[in-house]
Amino acid sequence: MSTPQRYGFLLLPGFPMLALAGALEVLGAANALLGEQSYAPHLMSLDGESVRAASGAGVEVQGRFASDVELHAVFVVSDHSLGALDLVACQQWLAALGEAGCLLGGIGTGAAVMADAGLLRGHRATIHWPHVAEVAERHAETVVSSNLYEIDRGRLTCAGGAASIDMLLAWMGIRHGERVAQEIAAQLGLERIRARDERQLVPSAARIGGSSAKLAEALALMEANLSEPLPTEDIARLVGVSRRQLERLFKQHLDALPSRYYLDLRLTRARRLLQQSSQSILQIGLACGFASGPHFSNAYRSHFGRTPREERSQRAAAWRDAPPVREESPA
Repeated sequence: MSTPQRYGFLLLPGFPMLALAGALEVLGAANALLGEQSYAPHLMSLDGESVRAASGAGVEVQGRFASDVELHAVFVVSDHSLGALDLVACQQWLAALGEAGCLLGGIGTGAAVMADAGLLRGHRATIHWPHVAEVAERHAETVVSSNLYEIDRGRLTCAGGAASIDMLLAWMGIRHGERVAQEIAAQLGLERIRARDERQLVPSAARIGGSSAKLAEALALMEANLSEPLPTEDIARLVGVSRRQLERLFKQHLDALPSRYYLDLRLTRARRLLQQSSQSILQIGLACGFASGPHFSNAYRSHFGRTPREERSQRAAAWRDAPPVREESPA
């Protein structure tokens, strides 16, 4: 039996419990599938004492950061503004690990700690959506996205919540092959692994800056009715405005007509399903509100420049060519 790789999780006060639990579940499922203790989690805190999560629950740790424990990877787990914490020593430790080639990651707002330590210069990274603009402004040398997760040359970052599961599953796919990642996902009861470039789910009001309650209501109606699209007139009536007023709101805040924006939502969902589910092309088209296969195919090709069949073929080719097992250096 090979020596397990020890993956450290530095828990900052107020960290997201769901994000931590999801990451640990992936490592545990990987051990079960691979038939050996390939990964050993190691929980840490700033002072070596238990840490209180955002939920209020206290979590016991195995020690303080910068102990003598050998770590193959370290993930900073946080979910709030970090200005009140003294993280200088912690960031110096992370920087030293980075220079030594250690795999480093940020979960929730963990990427902010990494960026402040100079560990994300020239890298793509993501962070929980309320902090994207702030971190992007402070760190112009980092490409900060609003994607669910990013994996870039030994730097793994993701949003909070269940995004840690998708990120770690994608990392297992890189290390052991995509088939292994899919089997781990199946063990966890997941239908699919969400893609890196899938956007974080941002509440409608937050997405438009809370500037229009009527527009937020209209967006929520669209997002809840992708399989059976509502006519623009019905959406306007349900939110209590005229069609012309609704069109003005969409043009002002989203630079699109309601019908065009609605179609984009449905096609984006269709693309995710084509890439990540086993449903037939016709089933996906119907699930996204298209009345027939040709209607779906024409709309998809007009929007993405390729047909649904070509999209699915690219995914199938990637699956077929993926090796069953592939070990790579964690760095």
